[in-house]
Amino acid sequence: MLIRLGYEIAIECEQRTPVVSLLDIHRDRQSDIKRQTRVLTSPSVVSTVYEDRYGNACRRFTAPQGAFRILYDAVVEDSGAPDEENRLARETPVEDLPNDVLGYLLGSRYCETDHLSSLAWNLFGGMPPGWARVQAIVDYVHSRLSFGYGYARSTRTAAQAHEERVGVCRDFAHLAITLCRCMNIPARYVNGYLGDIGVPEDPAPMDFSAWMEVFLDGRWYTFDPRHNRPRIGRVVIARGRDATDVPLLHSFGPHRLSLFKVWTYEQESHPARPPHDRVDRTADAQVLA
Repeated sequence: MLIRLGYEIAIECEQRTPVVSLLDIHRDRQSDIKRQTRVLTSPSVVSTVYEDRYGNACRRFTAPQGAFRILYDAVVEDSGAPDEENRLARETPVEDLPNDVLGYLLGSRYCETDHLSSLAWNLFGGMPPGWARVQAIVDYVHSRLSFGYGYARSTRTAAQAHEERVGVCRDFAHLAITLCRCMNIPARYVNGYLGDIGVPEDPAPMDFSAWMEVFLDGRWYTFDPRHNRPRIGRVVIARGRDATDVPLLHSFGPHRLSLFKVWTYEQESHPARPPHDRVDRTADAQVLA
């Protein structure tokens, strides 16, 4: 299947401001891109790309004073298969974990393992280890939090989400990641494109989303506490410890977000579907000033 995806983002800056974006499709999916535009800016400015410690492509701009717009459009080939499940996957003992995985057991900015460790062991310590325990965590988070775009808050941590019982997809991911890490199960934060493919159309369609990957039996598996069901058509943009590592935009100075359009859909199903306006949606909480 072919997935049409892209974005148009506009910000306004009070002065010339350096900006780093994490909006490029991850290198794992670069070979699936069938066509794409360059990353276009208005006014036109030079950008350079570097790779961060997590393997994400980070694009550097200097936005001029005033309005600045970034635009990208692509078609990506996808297998059409839902997220892989392996109910027999086992936990890896901490002493056997690869060195590059160990860091995903530690607390981080939004994932305070010290606050939630006792809760996690009380709730999940008696569960069968492996896939069943992770799924129990995902089920708990899915039922614990109420989803709503109006709940977006860029400073909300996992512990705060657990207490407030509300959030957007990044809060669902942060809480599940934290509970997994408390149980000595490595978990990392992922953001990317996720359209309403293979599910009933939503009047408020998905576009950018956040989920998690968990390390079981020597590899990473996708879990989605927000939806709690295998989905079709995920296209990863970036991975990290939590949302701190993968902001869609990070500006080194004040800016105001004035436009946020994202599109993600199966091209054959919606050949003329227009981009979707989204200014007060989940990704706004990932745009850090």
